[in-house]
Amino acid sequence: AVKTILLNGADKMLVVGAESTICPVGIGGFASIKALSTRNDEPKKASRPFDKDRNGFVMGEGAGALVLEEYESAKKRGAKIYAEFAGYGESGDANHITAPAPEGEGAFRAMKMALEMAKVEVGYVNAHGTSTHYNDWYESIALKNVFGSKEKVPPVSSTKGQIGHCLGAAGALEAVISIMAMNQGILPPTINQETPDPECDLDYIPNAAREKQVDAVMSNSFGFGGTNGVVIFKKA
Repeated sequence: AVKTILLNGADKMLVVGAESTICPVGIGGFASIKALSTRNDEPKKASRPFDKDRNGFVMGEGAGALVLEEYESAKKRGAKIYAEFAGYGESGDANHITAPAPEGEGAFRAMKMALEMAKVEVGYVNAHGTSTHYNDWYESIALKNVFGSKEKVPPVSSTKGQIGHCLGAAGALEAVISIMAMNQGILPPTINQETPDPECDLDYIPNAAREKQVDAVMSNSFGFGGTNGVVIFKKA
């Protein structure tokens, strides 16, 4: 959508992500590759991104929608502008049919591309953070690599602990959440983070929302097989 607007193919576009896959086939497929949490006796604590005791994600369903519009077009019609699209990055791991590339190499490239395009100081990252072992570990490594060190990584959280992994809807939903966090000055927490994992050693905003004013936010989405997308928004 951004490319179409930049190339003058349209002045506004509706971007929608939606998914409804909680059914025997959908659950069975993810269960067969051991991607789902087996914490069936504590469903509210099953999704626990970046926690040492995480053992898989919880499926969610939902939809998210954003209107992307050329700035002058939006001003002319008096639209309420929630954020400015600052940058994006894409990459493909070509590593494994489901697993991410070692140490988040593809995620690193997508984030680096987005940051180079945006040229802003990101104050919050909405992580892909699925609550699976390798995703959370490798995403943490990639974040440290792209920002330069553990100390330079801004606050990070995964909202999948609250809403589950909404699969095809996750990117749009989490982009909306990131924009709302920026506008309201409230960063959402990573819930169920109870046992620190030495492999995941960043500030994940554990268990309670945090009031913080930020001028730019990043949202990560990393699909099976290493299909990676990163978007950055800044205050309008």
